Order: sequence, then C-alpha cells, then structure tokens
Amino acid sequence: MLKVGLTGSIAVGKSFVVSVFRELGCFVLDADQVARDVVGPGTKGLANVVKSFSESILAADGALDRAKLGKIVFADEEKRLLLNSIIHPLVLQHQDRWLAEREAEDPDGIAIVDAALMIESGGYRRFDRLIVVWCEPDLQLQRLMSRDDLSRPDAEMRIASQMSQDEKKRHADHLIDTSKGFEDTRRQTVEVFGQLKASR
Repeated sequence: MLKVGLTGSIAVGKSFVVSVFRELGCFVLDADQVARDVVGPGTKGLANVVKSFSESILAADGALDRAKLGKIVFADEEKRLLLNSIIHPLVLQHQDRWLAEREAEDPDGIAIVDAALMIESGGYRRFDRLIVVWCEPDLQLQRLMSRDDLSRPDAEMRIASQMSQDEKKRHADHLIDTSKGFEDTRRQTVEVFGQLKASR
C-alpha cells in the first residue's frame, strides 16, 4: 500500500483536495477529526489536557471548549507545544492502527492521512510521499477571516503561529496550489493522483 501524507497551512483548501482524492478511490483519514476524537468526553486525552490546562477549558457539558483552548494556545507558544505533546502521540497511534487496517483491506490501495502539523511533528517521515496544499498568502488570510469570522490581527496571529507555507513546500514531493479556484485545484489533484498510482 502507498502511504501518503497530505498537509498544508490553515485555510488553504485542504478539505476540498481531500474530497477529490476520496472521490478518486483513495482511503482518507482526517487527522484533525482524530485530534478531536482523542480528546472527546471520557477519554484519557481529555483528562490529560484538563490536568495541564485546568477545568476552565471545559464547556458546560464537560466536553472540551475548543475556542477557549484555542485562545490560550495560539497566544502562548509554550502552551501550544504542551498541548501538541499531549495530543500528537495519541493521534499517531490512531493513524498507525488505521493504516494497518487499510493495508490489510487493500494492499494495493492508496491511503492518505490529512494532518495540518505533519511536518512540524516529524510525522511526515512515516509516509512514502508527501503532498503539500498551498495558496497565495493574501488569499489564505481572507479565507481564514471569512471561514472562522476572525479579525485580521487574530487571523494573522493564527497563521504566524504555524510553519510558513514556503517552508512546508520545501518538504513536498507533490504541490497543489488552490489559489485559482475549485476546477483548477481538481485538475491538479487528479494529476497528482495519476503520479501516485504510477509510483506504486
């Protein structure tokens, strides 16, 4: 099985690219969803986050209040690294289990793990290929402000807290630029899919 990592900075259009790969028959795992699941109510992950950040980051129903936690960690590098050190090992364990299951199901398939922090965490080294999705910085900023209803300074702070797009692109085996809209992005994704199939 070909194991592929897919990453990119916040608000660059990864979700659409992933949806096209899914249509083309790839197995796809959304690591952001996994990151939510591993700190779901009653999990060891959530207990560890509360131990490190206090119960003030919980919503009234006992679930994690992601907005509250986000405000804390996006403004404090040390706290962001602490949170990542709790969540990343749990996410990687889940990914490894999922990859093993997909390989057993279809040894000739293509399995794609979509994770925002794959390069930062070093997790990308576990894959045969790495796809980096990107777009023009001004467009990224506009998309983030519109998607998450953020002010320009808040959106700029979130973008600045991540590795730069240029640095991510340096690690890529394949690049997909979403700047020119859905049809152009779909065309590039289909091209990359063909290259992945040819490389197996």
